[in-house]
Amino acid sequence: MITDGLSALFGIKRERQFVEQLKEKAAKFYHETYERLKEILMKGAVIYADETHFSLGGKRTFVWVISSATEVVFIHTDTREGAFLGEFFKGFKGVLVSDFYAAYDSIPCPQQKCLIHLMRDINSDLLKRPFDEEFKQLAHEFADLLKPMVDTVDRCGLKARFLRKHKRAVKSFFQKITSPTTRSEVTEKYCNRLLKGRDKLFTFLDHDGVSWNNNNAEHAVKAFVFMRKAIGGSSTKKGIAEYLILLSIYETCKRNDVVFLDFLRSGEKDIHAFAESRRRRRTQTSQADGLPADAIADPQDSALTDTTSNPSLEGSRPISSDPF
Repeated sequence: MITDGLSALFGIKRERQFVEQLKEKAAKFYHETYERLKEILMKGAVIYADETHFSLGGKRTFVWVISSATEVVFIHTDTREGAFLGEFFKGFKGVLVSDFYAAYDSIPCPQQKCLIHLMRDINSDLLKRPFDEEFKQLAHEFADLLKPMVDTVDRCGLKARFLRKHKRAVKSFFQKITSPTTRSEVTEKYCNRLLKGRDKLFTFLDHDGVSWNNNNAEHAVKAFVFMRKAIGGSSTKKGIAEYLILLSIYETCKRNDVVFLDFLRSGEKDIHAFAESRRRRRTQTSQADGLPADAIADPQDSALTDTTSNPSLEGSRPISSDPF
């Protein structure tokens, strides 16, 4: 597709191998940037993690996304076992936000499980058991517990000083479902699940900047899914590793309001330094012209580049799935 486009648009005729060599060269050049992003993530206060499958040579492999509000790193592994997670998260002192996949539980740090995933599971089982009044009551009680928290996040942001007031309601909820009583099978299953994970369901109430959902990582996964559709299963292990280095750079640029093409053209390797230099330039230009900084377009911005910035994902409501 790239070689055809170069030929049709610019009259530049190159073989496919030429483009592959460019990709290989770029991945090698930005490997240092990629490793630096890992270091920044490990020093952060919160990390969001998710994974998805990828067919490589007819074999089912996996790609993991490790992200924050401003950095994204993609990692390819042969299996979904997550054996690399222990070494990758070594020394991490922040909070990990993830779904309920057991591989994440081995990481020794405070954790927040995605409550949207939990609500999806509950809603799915409700559809299968519309006449189970006990389970319906449990679902309503959990939704009633969570909704005021989400409302607080919408009004005040992810600030512990505003969210801690909900901890009393959490305590009362768990006391209620702990009480011994005869329950339906599915109600008992969810009560046990809630009680087993109680230390990882409402961690966000005690920490600034920690979301109650995993939207941050899921948005990054969608970027890989788009690429997966484009390349199919035609890549190699080396090829997918190169793709993921460049995709990590691309997604990190988006989250820092940097046009990917501008960063590539600059020759810089530090995305954050590049983003800061652009912000300073716009501020200086606006001060000289007496205009607000956001009214000044970057001189290198082009109609041929994607200037869509990535909105803040911290604490956002789900785009297509609202448990309420």
